Amino acid sequence: MNWTSHEFIWLDWAILAVGLIGVIAAVWYAIWKDKKAQEGEDSSAYLFGKGEPWYVIGMAIFAANIGSEHLVGLAGTGAKDGVGMAHWEMQGWMILILGWLFVPFYQLLINKMGKIITMPDFLKFRYTQRTGSWLSIITLVAYVLTKVSVTAFTGGIFFEYLLGLNFWVGAIGLIAVTAVFTVFGGMKGVMTLSSIQTPILIIGSFLVLFLGLATLGGGSVAEGWTTMMDTARSMHDGYGINHMFHTDPGDPMYAEYPGYVVFLGACIIGFWYWCTDQHIVQRVLGQVPGEDNAKVMARARRGTIAAGFFKILPCFMFLIPGMIAAAMAQKNVGGFVMDDTDAAFALMVKNILPAGIKGIVTIGFVCALVASLAAFFNSCATLFTEDFYKPMKKGMSEAHYVLVGRIATVVVVLLGLIWMPVMMSLGSLYSYLQGIQSLLAPAMVAVFTLGIFSKKITPKAGEWGLIGGFCVGMLRLVTNVITDTGKATMDGWLWEHTTWFWQTNWLVFECWLLVFIIALMVVVSFVTPAPSKEQVEAITFSADFKKSIRESWGVWDIVGTLVVVGLCACFYWYFW
Repeated sequence: MNWTSHEFIWLDWAILAVGLIGVIAAVWYAIWKDKKAQEGEDSSAYLFGKGEPWYVIGMAIFAANIGSEHLVGLAGTGAKDGVGMAHWEMQGWMILILGWLFVPFYQLLINKMGKIITMPDFLKFRYTQRTGSWLSIITLVAYVLTKVSVTAFTGGIFFEYLLGLNFWVGAIGLIAVTAVFTVFGGMKGVMTLSSIQTPILIIGSFLVLFLGLATLGGGSVAEGWTTMMDTARSMHDGYGINHMFHTDPGDPMYAEYPGYVVFLGACIIGFWYWCTDQHIVQRVLGQVPGEDNAKVMARARRGTIAAGFFKILPCFMFLIPGMIAAAMAQKNVGGFVMDDTDAAFALMVKNILPAGIKGIVTIGFVCALVASLAAFFNSCATLFTEDFYKPMKKGMSEAHYVLVGRIATVVVVLLGLIWMPVMMSLGSLYSYLQGIQSLLAPAMVAVFTLGIFSKKITPKAGEWGLIGGFCVGMLRLVTNVITDTGKATMDGWLWEHTTWFWQTNWLVFECWLLVFIIALMVVVSFVTPAPSKEQVEAITFSADFKKSIRESWGVWDIVGTLVVVGLCACFYWYFW
């Protein structure tokens, strides 16, 4: 047997098959045990889960974030542009804001409403019914156009490079398997799969990291790191890809990531994603009936702290292996060839890991793809069931609501498949994804932040801010499609006099869009009725609730938080 084969051999396929059967059995058992304990179907458990331990919440948040865009896009970006994209990954500190700041507000509203909430619930309570409905629509559209389609698309690429499968077989197969898993597994299935795949994914990715460095360094990990960094410094006409900030206008990366504005732009997207996106927040909202506030908030916060530690890892799991692949290809180490940077991680797995280990590690990768896509499907089912169907069809059985959530999942699957060919015709996948996120995030950040921190922002201001910001963002998206993201030469009076709108760098535009929405909400608040007492109380803590917050954290929560922030700061210091 050739243990150093650069291809999947029979042993890898056998381990992969047995491992996946074992994972399916473990997930099925967890779901069966949970349903038996509940003595029937429960829509809340299906959609949100029931008070999972903090470490499972942390792994679920991490697993929901890690998808095929990391296995393909992040590693590919590392091979092409180095640590320039690390701003979007080095955000463990941002997840802490969810646990320390937003969870108490969400828990306060859960107490007032007497049920687990969705993000549109929050906006309906603080602003208007229309505001919450628009958030549901925007979120569902965003999931179909970006999350589901992008994950399936990049999953197809990953399976093509790693396993040699046809692209469409891999993409459609991933969607089909995940749809079946989500329909029958619900949130419990997602949580269980997350706890299984996270250790495998982390261990496997770090094997790729260290074995890759050892191979590049002729047996020495330290020498491999030095070689990788030297290669990174020589790339991009000598400007290098070994630093996170590109401040010289002559740098090839300056046009895309200009100076320090990249940090602010990444923070806007990160704030929206980690603190207000249903896809992530849903993992911290599950609770045991009758449980007191302090325990709920403590578990959620510790889960976010655990996720903060996990979130530091992707740069080392995917981005840096991409940089290693670029160095190996440039120096032709062991005949390593990389014609497409998107193939970086798959080629590293095939060329670096020994036989047998490839199969074990691939189990974690497959589970990561399914868990990430299943999390999107489950969030879509939650939004549709809780925010559209239940208000229209009150008093139905829990089994009925679960069925509706499953049907919604299938619809999302079909829409994602329909959109994929259109998305593939719109140019660079990563640019497309970043562009969509930068246009959606400012409205979410403004509406949620001002809604929590200001009692003077009126209900209509929230409505105008969300809808107005979304419309401006979609108008910019239309111009991006027409002008090739501002690169095309456009003739005509209208185009020539609106270059400030369609040709401005996407990160700069994102920052100005946030300023515009905040200003719009402030102005509207001066001319529209003030919020009601009930709406203001949604963001005002009582003495008892403040006591619960104080009882929910201890010294180790503070220590863990400071360590996460410190690790993020160290990464920035090293790669500044």
